[in-house]
Amino acid sequence: MTDTETADEVLVSAEGGVGRIRLNRPKAIHALTTGMCETMSAALLRWRTDDNVQCVVIDHAVGRGFCAGGDVVMLARSGAGDAAEARDFFFAEYRLNHLLFTYDKPTVAIMDGITMGGGVGISQPCTYRVATENTRLAMPETGIGLFPDVGGGWYLSRLPGRVGQFMALTGARLDGAECAYLGLATHYVPSGSLEDLVERIAKAPDRVQGALGAASESAPEPRIAASAPQISRLFASDSLEEVIAALEADGGDWAEKELGTLRGKSPLSCKVSLRLLAEGAGRDTFADEMRAEYALAANVVRTHDFKEGVRALLIDKDNRPSWEPPAPEAVTGEMLDTLFAPLPASEQWTPFPETQK
Repeated sequence: MTDTETADEVLVSAEGGVGRIRLNRPKAIHALTTGMCETMSAALLRWRTDDNVQCVVIDHAVGRGFCAGGDVVMLARSGAGDAAEARDFFFAEYRLNHLLFTYDKPTVAIMDGITMGGGVGISQPCTYRVATENTRLAMPETGIGLFPDVGGGWYLSRLPGRVGQFMALTGARLDGAECAYLGLATHYVPSGSLEDLVERIAKAPDRVQGALGAASESAPEPRIAASAPQISRLFASDSLEEVIAALEADGGDWAEKELGTLRGKSPLSCKVSLRLLAEGAGRDTFADEMRAEYALAANVVRTHDFKEGVRALLIDKDNRPSWEPPAPEAVTGEMLDTLFAPLPASEQWTPFPETQK
């Protein structure tokens, strides 16, 4: 089977039993747009019932990263008014995330380079997740007034210890070895072997696991392992104030470094993130997670902190956001309740009908 379609920002092809999705927006480190999400979903839906496609490989075509996330500058600009454009993006992105999570055929995400935000959202649902020495995986949303969405409430809350809460609050970047250690990657493959890996999969698409095993190597010692006890102890609470107090009381170099990082984040976003993970840990289905995150995202993109965070870090790049409220204790439970309020039934997120069983 040979059927190739080329769009500017996503390269889609199917040949020899392998569906290929290649992100192709290198100047933006392949940041996702609504159109890109819709293009990927259309291909995946088509291949679900195509017996000639036995597995799917998702990677990037050129450039220095897998996917830097969603196009948050667009989201911030559309967050004014009714935020309709932002809602459209989240709706399409979360449908793609859920489609991958429920996909019946083997999927392989090659997380070579920067894998952040939306890049985590399209890699973590995949059957196999390949990390390399170039992988830098993070959920840095609290730095721009957002929260770890695209299933962050599901994935991060299920990591060992309190690593997920640590990642959500600080935006810590994990390398490939750390991803393998935590289960965020299923395989560790040197970047120089990726082309050979894809060729192996193409030759035997019905034996993807064997190809991955042949290409994989033992990952280096994960640096985060040494910090795991401190993370579990100092990030143990779901109260932001208590986490800060624990870091202050510790006084060690590691605690001081993370405290400094945390003080630069949006207090509102940090509290939103902790509550999201606490609730996400108890959700029964990924669809429930996506539904809750969509309602939350629809509200958060209209906040001061989201627009201010994107301005400071991505537009003006002065790295001096002015958060409102400026201190954790000023973020009230009532503020959080407003953001977490469910949408009316007619406005709620829904998965593709094909993924509902």
